[in-house]
Amino acid sequence: MPSKIISAATIGLAGAVVEIEVDVLSSGLHNFTLVGLPDTAVKESRDRVSSAVKNCGFKPPHQCGRITVNLAPADLQKSSPIYDVPIAIGFLCATGQLACDTRKNMFVGELALDGTVRSINGVLPIVLFAREQGFTAIYVPEKNVQEATVVDGIEVIPIQNLRQLVFHLNGQEKISSAVNIETDTYKNFITSSHDFKYIKGHEHAKRALEIAAAGGHNVIFHGPPGSGKTLLAKTFVTILPRLSKKEILDITKIYSVAGLLSGEKQLIMDRQFRSPHHSSSAVSLIGGGTNPKPGEITLAHRGVLFLDEFAEFPRAVLENLRQPLEDGIVTIARAKSSVTFPANFILVAAMNPCPCGFATDPQKECTCTPSQVIRYTQKISGPILDRIDMHVDVPRISVNKLDGEDYSEESVHIRARVERAREMQRKRFATTGAINAEMDQQLLKKYCILDAPSKKLLRDAAERLDLSARAYYRMIKLARTIADLDGDEQIAIKHIAEALQYRPK
Repeated sequence: MPSKIISAATIGLAGAVVEIEVDVLSSGLHNFTLVGLPDTAVKESRDRVSSAVKNCGFKPPHQCGRITVNLAPADLQKSSPIYDVPIAIGFLCATGQLACDTRKNMFVGELALDGTVRSINGVLPIVLFAREQGFTAIYVPEKNVQEATVVDGIEVIPIQNLRQLVFHLNGQEKISSAVNIETDTYKNFITSSHDFKYIKGHEHAKRALEIAAAGGHNVIFHGPPGSGKTLLAKTFVTILPRLSKKEILDITKIYSVAGLLSGEKQLIMDRQFRSPHHSSSAVSLIGGGTNPKPGEITLAHRGVLFLDEFAEFPRAVLENLRQPLEDGIVTIARAKSSVTFPANFILVAAMNPCPCGFATDPQKECTCTPSQVIRYTQKISGPILDRIDMHVDVPRISVNKLDGEDYSEESVHIRARVERAREMQRKRFATTGAINAEMDQQLLKKYCILDAPSKKLLRDAAERLDLSARAYYRMIKLARTIADLDGDEQIAIKHIAEALQYRPK
């Protein structure tokens, strides 16, 4: 009689139920057939399952005649070796070697040839999906248990090997359920070795980063080589607010699907800093592939995407950032399917003013011709620059200031102000969960009311600077963040004036 075991597949960051149906025909020559759009990794399950079953002391498939395994639904592409365990359990049930009720249970895991259960990618989204679908228990590899137990409301059972799992299902040796982990019990410290107190000068740039952290605004640094642009960007993560439980789950899901969770780091507890090289391809930056995987912009979700040497990135690659910067998501469309990944990051870019880098340096002479400077700056399109709220000049720091013994304000103090500003936004946007940079027109109209002097200043500046409609509203959002840092409910003319200082000159 055919058996049915429930497993799951990941489509982007979402889950889908996969039913493993196993039928055994004892007569005839041995054959082990897998159907249901399996990829190569899934097809090879036949050999892994056969060896694992034999080496765990059970009757192996080659002694049981014709075996057919159907992975339903048949029109969904199955990838990765997570179906080894459910296929093995289904085979043992179909051959009468195991009798149990698994209708409310879900199974995932890869098998080694000796029956050991290996870790897999994408456990967290699968566990969340199993809970949503009403499953009471899910069996996961022991090495993935920390990642799985973040989810409450479902029993997580860790499995080490196939033999242990069979004894548990037969009621011979029970496996203890894993204890649920509360992410709130983890203390989210600044893990970076950088600190703003060690950065000499650049008070204007530090203020810009504080505003960017408070409201989620994009920043670009202009300055000569060695002026401190990269150091400022790397230190930026030390002033970002701590992650909420929901953000921890969202980011960990991304890294789980991407296969970037290690044995020591099963949960992503801090905001990520991603810094791809300027030779990166569009697929590595945006995401994609035959089975679409997250790119750098998704790995930087709720964190920082730092693009150093901004003008050295191919223009076609940078143009792919337009829609994610505007919408906070990226949709990767392929002929067979379409997958949407979150991409709500803060962009920090850094570039030199010209190819040699010294066009704005008062101490070194620029060797570039005017045409070279124009070609260099034109590598970045106007629409991309228009989506960057803050344009900050980072000049060379004098040796006298570098030799000074005075330290600047510590990151922890700046972070406290940022968190206070974010708390104001959490209360303001309680129903949407947005931050200032994510406000739509409706929220702008409700929470960004300008008085007459502020309106006049913004209108005059928009005409003189030729601000686009997008840049106009981004200035209002920026002013709203500056007001939040000051603890003011109303946007004042001083907040508009400071926001306008960050437009390109």
